[in-house]
Amino acid sequence: MDLITSWMGNIPEFAVPFALAALGLIITEKSGVLALGAEGLMLVGAVIGVGAALTFDNTAVALAIAMIAASIVSLLFALMVLVMRINQVISGLVLVFFCQGLTTLTGTLMGWTNQPVSGLGSIALWPLSELPYVGRFFIQNIVVYLVPLVFVFSVWALNRTTHGLRLRAVGENPQAADAAGISVLGYRLAAIVIGAALIGLAGAFIAVLSNKLWISNMTAGRGWIAVALVIFARWSPWKALAGALLFGCIEALIPQLAASGIKLPQYFVFMAPYAITLGVMVWVAVSKRDISSQPGALGAPFIREERT
Repeated sequence: MDLITSWMGNIPEFAVPFALAALGLIITEKSGVLALGAEGLMLVGAVIGVGAALTFDNTAVALAIAMIAASIVSLLFALMVLVMRINQVISGLVLVFFCQGLTTLTGTLMGWTNQPVSGLGSIALWPLSELPYVGRFFIQNIVVYLVPLVFVFSVWALNRTTHGLRLRAVGENPQAADAAGISVLGYRLAAIVIGAALIGLAGAFIAVLSNKLWISNMTAGRGWIAVALVIFARWSPWKALAGALLFGCIEALIPQLAASGIKLPQYFVFMAPYAITLGVMVWVAVSKRDISSQPGALGAPFIREERT
């Protein structure tokens, strides 16, 4: 029973980074921009979040600065795909490698590596926190409780506001949107920046609120799992949130099994999340799920002179 209680308490801590990163990717890709740079942007959010926490000793300020930093770095990606029209897959991969080197260098030069930060205390959501076995699921920091609200607002903004509908139109048919007077590049730029802010927050959550320190490449491939999660969710925010909880359950269970005395091979532990991700992707392909929810112009550069 102690195993179940501890496992339930750790699930949100593992699930929130996946949820935030996946939501950021969905917002970006709804505009028609294929975003593969989540791993790099999460690292930026992580290192800057820790640096800001050490500098200002204020967690809220640190998280905000981490989001801003990831948004600024995303402008490099926007320059490559919107202005220079470089292949979006290549641009995303370049962004990841660039951020991996940049964050390692920054953390080392600034002396932020392995420096602990205070993080945030937990808040009990009474009376749910008193439930047997699952009560610890409802004893989390304030950011965990805000994530569902962020999803509610994002879904409302995408589906019920003029800007959200225009953003989706840009992702489905940019030429028609341009003919209707919508700024395609403007909306794509906004989607990239907003998505990067959420992805940066996901990285900052790992460093500032979960691990409470920075080490090089600490996101450990979670950005790539978020990319797979978006495909699994078919660009649906609510399905992405459910998928994030699923991956959070799996990742939270592995250390609990080890702590309970069950001997697991070290490399199996490292491999498990990615093996599960591979299995999910194979299942999506084999089941031939409906792909109509994929933005129609995803990955295609916008050239105003061309009409299709």
